[in-house]
Amino acid sequence: MDEHRAESWLELQELLFADTWNDALGLFRSSFAYRGCSRVDVPLTSTLARLGGDGDLERQLMRAFRKYAAADAVPHDTAWDWLALGQHHGLPTRLLDWTYSPYVALHFATQNLDRFDQDGAVLCLDYVRAHELLPDELRRRLADEGANVFTTELLAEAAPDLRDLDREGDPFVLLVEPPSFDARIVNQYALFAVLSRAGASMDDWATAHPDLISRVIVPAELKWEVRDKLDQANVTERVLFPGLDGISRWLGRYYRPRVSG
Repeated sequence: MDEHRAESWLELQELLFADTWNDALGLFRSSFAYRGCSRVDVPLTSTLARLGGDGDLERQLMRAFRKYAAADAVPHDTAWDWLALGQHHGLPTRLLDWTYSPYVALHFATQNLDRFDQDGAVLCLDYVRAHELLPDELRRRLADEGANVFTTELLAEAAPDLRDLDREGDPFVLLVEPPSFDARIVNQYALFAVLSRAGASMDDWATAHPDLISRVIVPAELKWEVRDKLDQANVTERVLFPGLDGISRWLGRYYRPRVSG
């Protein structure tokens, strides 16, 4: 995996927005998904994998989640809608959170003040090129739709059951846009990475495809400047987590005394 260390706010912008010009469109339109990490060494491990779980545990969790959730909690009654909803509300799943926005990723890299003595990072995943490695049927579905990423509905047409991806050959990763369950999904410009094998680690996939994912390091000594400028730009918990909980988290961080040195 390529790694670049930003030495200033301006260099950070250059690194995060590098290679985003789309010549065919004549616009800056990134083909990257971004993931912010408060520590540079955080593994790309799903919450399901952290439990030591596999497809069997995933199906048990989903069965219980669907049983206790409201029947109309998802817009479409598909396995992937329910999985996305579970991920959104903290259920252990194979999914990993990503975003279209490098600034949202920077927020998550700098939201934890207790880790300001450690380097953070923003991971950049070229999902367009990653999808070129998908099985033929999945690539055909995207091409027929004229899309670069899946929706839960589109993915359900190709793989109605969670186990359908497990049956494919080599492990792969695809990106899916969750339904707009609430304003948090919308404001975070959310994407989920789907691992084809429930208990797999995306680190292994990244090791096998180092040209598709890179890491921009946010040095510890730069974090305060980044955090202050994100606050000034209104990229805060108040916006990304709409509601009283987000306001409280934002104010609690914003007014926390800053320790010199």
